[in-house]
Amino acid sequence: MSRALYLLAVAVSWGVADVYGAAAPDPAVLAAQDARTAAIAKASAATVSIFDATGAGGGSGVLISPDGFALTNFHVTAPCGPAMKCGLNDGKLYDAVIVGIDPVGDLALIQLLGRDDFPVAEIADSDKVRAGDWAFAAGNPFLLADDFSPTITFGMISGVHRYQEPAGTLLEYTDCLQTDAAINPGNSGGPLFDAQGRLIGVNGRASFEKRGRVNVGVGYAISINQAMRFLGHLKSGRIVDHATLGATVATRDDGRVAVDDILETSDAFRRGLQYGDVLVRFADRDITTANAFKNVLGVYPSGWRVPVVWRRDGETFTADVRLMGVHDEAELAALVQQEESNPSEPQPGDAPPPDDEQDERPRPKLPIPGLDGLAKNRTLPKAVAERYIARPGYANYWYNDQAQQRLWGRYLERTSLDEAGYDWQLQGALETGGSFTLAISETQADLALPTGRFLASFAEDLSQQLSPPRSGGLLVALHAWQRLLDRGLRRYGEVYYLGRLPHGPDNRVEDCLVGYFEGMETRYFFADDGDLTGVELFAADDADPCEITFSDFAEHAGRRLPRRWLVRHGDGVFAELVIADWTIADPAAGAKAEEK
Repeated sequence: MSRALYLLAVAVSWGVADVYGAAAPDPAVLAAQDARTAAIAKASAATVSIFDATGAGGGSGVLISPDGFALTNFHVTAPCGPAMKCGLNDGKLYDAVIVGIDPVGDLALIQLLGRDDFPVAEIADSDKVRAGDWAFAAGNPFLLADDFSPTITFGMISGVHRYQEPAGTLLEYTDCLQTDAAINPGNSGGPLFDAQGRLIGVNGRASFEKRGRVNVGVGYAISINQAMRFLGHLKSGRIVDHATLGATVATRDDGRVAVDDILETSDAFRRGLQYGDVLVRFADRDITTANAFKNVLGVYPSGWRVPVVWRRDGETFTADVRLMGVHDEAELAALVQQEESNPSEPQPGDAPPPDDEQDERPRPKLPIPGLDGLAKNRTLPKAVAERYIARPGYANYWYNDQAQQRLWGRYLERTSLDEAGYDWQLQGALETGGSFTLAISETQADLALPTGRFLASFAEDLSQQLSPPRSGGLLVALHAWQRLLDRGLRRYGEVYYLGRLPHGPDNRVEDCLVGYFEGMETRYFFADDGDLTGVELFAADDADPCEITFSDFAEHAGRRLPRRWLVRHGDGVFAELVIADWTIADPAAGAKAEEK
C-alpha cells in the first residue's frame, strides 16, 4: 500500500468511527503513531537551524556528538566565514565555529559552543537503506521557525546510489539517497532520518520547478556513511580533498568497464593496473558502468586504501590500492576561495538558474531573537575567536593544532621516549629465520641482516640513503622517527594532523600525523590508546613508501616499546623483526662524559 493510500485509509477509518460511534482505532495503528512521533521528537532535538552571523542567509545541520560537532553542507557555511549562529528546538541560540570543509562533497563540520551535553542523532548504516523505506527530513525550510523548532517532512526513499554530476561548481554528489520527502530552500545541510529516527543522510540538493522554485518531490542526501568516513579528516580543520584512482574508465561496446587512461605516478599503476584492463570490483562493489565507478569512488577521501579487482586476458588480479587526491592543495584552496566569493547557490528573488537541481539559501526574516542587528557587527564572538586560527590551506587551523598536541602528548606520556636521544642499539631475530643487529645514531645507521650489512649516512642527501634495497628506506624512516622524538612537533619541520586513515596490513583506521623534512613526507599512525603503530616514509611522490607497522608492545627499561616491526614495501614484506633487546643510551650521561 502506498503512503498516500495508507494515510487515507487511516483518516477514513477514524472519521467513520467518529460518525457511527465505532470502536477506537486499532491499537497497532496508535502504537505506530506513538513510535513515529517519539522518533521525530528525538530527531528534532538534534536538528540545527544555521544562520550566517551577519543575518544574510542560513540553512540546517545535525548534531553528531555531545560536545557540539554538527554536520551541514559546505554551500551553507561558505558565505558565513568562521562564525555562525545556530538554534535548537530548545529555543536557544548558540555560537558556532567552522571546523573543516569538504567542498567537493558539499560537507562541512561546525562546532556549536556553550555546552558539552548537546542532544545528538543516532547514526545508522546508510548502506542498508533501500528504495521503499520510510524516511523523514528535518530542517528549517524558508527559515520559517522563529523558535528554531524544525519542520518535518515525511516520505520514502525513492532511490539509492544516485550520482549527480557537478553543475559548474566543485560540488559533486555521489552515492546519494534520493527521497520524495520535501526538501526546500533552507533544508540544506539538515538531516534525513529513517523511520526509527536514525540519521541516514545529510540533505543537499533538491529538484525544483524552475519558475516557482517549488519542490517537485526529488531530493538528494549525502549518505551518512560517506560523511562519517570524512569525519576524521574534517576534524583536522583542513580543506579536505576527494580521492581519485589515478585512472579513468569507460564503458566499452561489450558493456564492460575498462581503463582508458592511467597515471604512471599512481599507486594503482604500481600495483599493476594497466590501460585496457577491465575493472570488476572497487571497494567491495561490483562495477557495471563507468558512472557506477565514479559513484563509489566519490565517497572516499584522498589517501584511503580500497581493494580493487580487475581482469586482463582472462586472468583476475586483486590489490589494495592507495587512492590519490583529485586536486593539489593550492588548487583546492583557490577553488574554495572562488566558490566562497561567488557562491553558486541563488538567493530568493534571483533569476532561476539553468540547472534545476540547486538549493538556495533564504534570508532570515529579521528580527529573530539573537540575530537582530548582527549584520552591523562582524566581530567574531569571543567563544569563536578562542577557537579560530586562520592559515592558508585550512578552514580552521586551531583544530589541527589541538589534534597534534593531543596525539603527541598522549604518545609521549605513554612511551616516555621524549628524552630517548638518538643512540639506539637493537638486536633480535627475523620471523623468517636468522638474526639482526641495528645501531642508529643522529648521523648514521648500521643494520646487519642475514642478507648483508647496510649503512646510511644522515649527514648526506637522504634521498640517496634509502637502504636496505627493496625496503623503501627503512633506515631513513627510523631516523625520521628519532628526529620527531628529539625535536618535537615544532622543530621537526612542517607537521600537521591529516585525519584518520586505513593503515597496516589489516587496514585499521587510525589517527595520522604528517611531517616533512628535507623534501620527504613521513606519516605517523597512532592507535586510540596512544601507541605509535606505524611509520610510513615517502621518499618520492611516485614511489612506494617504506611502511613499518609496530605491534607486541611491552615495558622495557621504563619505556613502552614495540617488540615486533613489520616492514613492507610495495606489494611485499621486506622483513619482520622481533626485538629481543633494545638499549637506549642516556643523552644526559653522554653530555656529562663529553664535558669531562
